[in-house]
Amino acid sequence: MRNILQLFKGDRVIWVLMVFLTIYSGIAVASSVAALAYRDGGNVTMHIVRHVGFLVVGWFIIYIIHKVPYKHYSSLANLILAIAVILLIYTLAFGVHLNEATRSVRIPGTGLTFQSSDFAKIALIIFVARFLSRNQTEIQDFKKGFLPVLLVIGLVCALILPENFSTAFILFATSLVLLFIGRVKVKYLLGLVGAGILLLAIFVIIGKATGASIREETWQNRIEQHFSKDSNPEEKFQSDKAKIAIANGGMFGKFAGHSTQRRSLPQAYSDFIFAIVIEEYGFLFGALPLVFIYLILLYRAGVIVRKCDRTFPAFLVIGLMIGLVMQAMINMGVSSGLLPVTGQPLPWVSRGGTSILFTALSMGIILGVSRSIDEEASVEEK
Repeated sequence: MRNILQLFKGDRVIWVLMVFLTIYSGIAVASSVAALAYRDGGNVTMHIVRHVGFLVVGWFIIYIIHKVPYKHYSSLANLILAIAVILLIYTLAFGVHLNEATRSVRIPGTGLTFQSSDFAKIALIIFVARFLSRNQTEIQDFKKGFLPVLLVIGLVCALILPENFSTAFILFATSLVLLFIGRVKVKYLLGLVGAGILLLAIFVIIGKATGASIREETWQNRIEQHFSKDSNPEEKFQSDKAKIAIANGGMFGKFAGHSTQRRSLPQAYSDFIFAIVIEEYGFLFGALPLVFIYLILLYRAGVIVRKCDRTFPAFLVIGLMIGLVMQAMINMGVSSGLLPVTGQPLPWVSRGGTSILFTALSMGIILGVSRSIDEEASVEEK
């Protein structure tokens, strides 16, 4: 047993928390895919096996990536970012159109698709972490230290924005936090927020003038439905069903497999899986543990950062973890009715191949940094 544990280096708490998230993911998806199986004319077992398969591949990715020295990401940052930008442009031009949005790219010869924005999130965080670590002496200079990274952040977010507002927002907010931690002047960051709002306004104006996109209408409708008390009940169907599921769960839940809303709640296995977890396991055994798991993950990222004696791995770890935790909190906020409906899965818990695999990549990088730091510390002690 001890020999097996030695194979998993790095922060042991993160490894354990990922095991708990895997358990939650397995049981929650197994309960919530009934409606999906009925719609596709398949069977529940097929969807469960598919999900478990992605989790297994995800664990394999975490293990392999956590063995990679973090220094390689710094040297490859520009190349990784260039690939991400090319993929985003290709997705806008030739991507798979699904649910009124073009977010995915089809892998030739496989029939599989992946969302290029998930890769772009990791690529941009790696680039920003490298840029901040290499420009700490000039970071407070607007032209030399801030403008170059501003242009890159703006480009990537602008390419994601037309088809995936929520992902662009999360990435923009994560970059903003990372820049603040990296000692960028607050007045520059306020200017960046203003630039982001201006970019969004320009996109909406162009879309309305040319009819090139209907996504801004979708955003507007969702926001209006969320805050309006007089909305058509059919327009708030998803949110209302999620609230019913949460109310049914109460403090202790209805136990595994006893959800009554899983068959009628759209995306019960993905965007609203948190509501199904609460319905079946309640506030005490469903909601609270999941919230605490993500918060502890963020805390452990802070522990890793405090151990870092170099800036690049510190920025890399905190940037990746903030992005994941922010996505989790948005998913939970949507499920509980605190935020307008959006398309963000619960990291590592929701069903979905792309989300699981790129979450695995992020966690592998974080654990790889932790492993490298521990090994460097042990060498210094000797």
